[in-house]
Amino acid sequence: MPPQDSPVPTEYPQRLGRTARRELALNGYTRYDQLTSVTPAELLAIHGVGPKAIRILTEELEERGLSFGS
Repeated sequence: MPPQDSPVPTEYPQRLGRTARRELALNGYTRYDQLTSVTPAELLAIHGVGPKAIRILTEELEERGLSFGS
């Protein structure tokens, strides 16, 4: 049986990485619109979320006309 990807489904792409997706979900972030109320620095404080994840999320948010909170 494959390892569990995330405790709940998320909108985030596979290229984000399994650990980052799982840790974001465990911290209550499963949808892009939820990221508009948080800063990149706050997400970087979550274990498993690094600069690459922030870069990918920034791109994904911009594609949707959204951005991180300030």
